[in-house]
Amino acid sequence: MRRRLFLGLTALPVLAAATGCGSSDDGDASDAGSSSGGTTTVKVGIIPIVDVAPLYLGQKKGFFSERGLKLELTPAQGGAAIVPGVVSGQFQFGFSNVTSLMVAQSNNVPIKAVVNGIASTGVKGKDFNGLMVKKGSSITSPKQLEGKKVAINTLKNINETVVRQSVRAAGGDPDKVQLVELAFDQMPAALDKGQIDAACVVEPATATIRSQGGVEIASPLVDIAPDLTVALYFTSQQYQQQNPDVVKKFQEATAQSLAYADSHPDEARAIMTTYTKIPPDVLEQVTLPKWPAEANRASIEALMKLGEEDGLFKKTPDLDALLP
Repeated sequence: MRRRLFLGLTALPVLAAATGCGSSDDGDASDAGSSSGGTTTVKVGIIPIVDVAPLYLGQKKGFFSERGLKLELTPAQGGAAIVPGVVSGQFQFGFSNVTSLMVAQSNNVPIKAVVNGIASTGVKGKDFNGLMVKKGSSITSPKQLEGKKVAINTLKNINETVVRQSVRAAGGDPDKVQLVELAFDQMPAALDKGQIDAACVVEPATATIRSQGGVEIASPLVDIAPDLTVALYFTSQQYQQQNPDVVKKFQEATAQSLAYADSHPDEARAIMTTYTKIPPDVLEQVTLPKWPAEANRASIEALMKLGEEDGLFKKTPDLDALLP
């Protein structure tokens, strides 16, 4: 697995700093991106995981180009790093889990979700996300993670919330779990080498760990709410106000891409080879998420309640202002 620079950033400091980034040297949020011959290039901050396959597939199928858009997809470690990039104008759009967006909104970061991203499969043991341990581990329940080292991709975020809830639901004390920040693609090797005791992973890391004989001890996203909305595509409020036509085109093309990916899973699986390093044998075992057109508000409210319980928000997020 390719090694990446460990960011070492938690969501709250990054997001707090983002409020002062409205006119950074990276660009202006009012800039619609470069335009040429009727085509507007928009930069999109993404995480190079299975979740964003519809964007790559939609770009290949021409859903964006037929609306005059060209995507420039830029990878990042997690939603907490993408949010300030969107607010500063480094990206015109971004992909982020809903908890990152609620943390930002509660910190008065001027963002707006514009279209759905992904949802859990809703099936325990058959989701794209899993809380996993290595082959032969004595850990069989999240309760046993007390005093153990558990990897998540970003602290103070959705995976911290869901891991804590899995431990809590199993009768354990989540405050006794040692959470460490690690990129998803580094988790399988770290788990296999015993550097961590468990990992909260998403595909393709989930399938990689299974190929190593790893075992899933919980399906955290499934346990939160049925058909949990996990992530959304978003922009800055300023960009939306100043470029409504571009935002509308992005919404339409992304919605079409989501629907196409959901109904053509083989093509969605195949496009992943273009932006991830998934071995063919592992790719066959990858569990795809759901890509519904609409966000499930009730599930987002469940995540918000857990985020409040874990102290992630300075104030209760305004979902009416945040959601599409």
